[in-house]
Amino acid sequence: MTPAPEIRLAHPDEFAAVAALRWRWVAEQDGPPDRDQAAFVCDFAAWARAHADTHRCLVAVQDEQVLGMAFLALTPRVPTPHDFSRICGDVQCVYIVPEARDSGLGGLLIDETLRLATEFGLERVTVHSSDRAIPAYLRHGFARSENLLQSEPRIAAERPPS
Repeated sequence: MTPAPEIRLAHPDEFAAVAALRWRWVAEQDGPPDRDQAAFVCDFAAWARAHADTHRCLVAVQDEQVLGMAFLALTPRVPTPHDFSRICGDVQCVYIVPEARDSGLGGLLIDETLRLATEFGLERVTVHSSDRAIPAYLRHGFARSENLLQSEPRIAAERPPS
């Protein structure tokens, strides 16, 4: 019998597996990256260790294999007279290997990410989702917001002045 998947914070020795998932995701979307994969895995794992305080990495593990990941990025907010410890979060880099998709792992990762956000007392959590994943986020507590706007500064800088 296959054991149930475990959703938890990644151990530092799993950051290489997380990096391999990130590589696989980019290759699926954009084709093979033109960078050495082993170097990327090493650099990504170092980045994840260096940013562990601001980017909490969660993994979906089954049979000792990392099948999915999600990051909760933590951002301090400007204090108010009532609260000097305001923090918001952003869900980033949620990925499940294709052979494990539609099994509920993504939803488990979303739920655990939101549980962690609650543990940190975050004011709000945002996500920039792919079209395919929007229904999953909506099922797991996210809602559309008319007040959340975004700008892409690199694209805006390329536009001629109006």
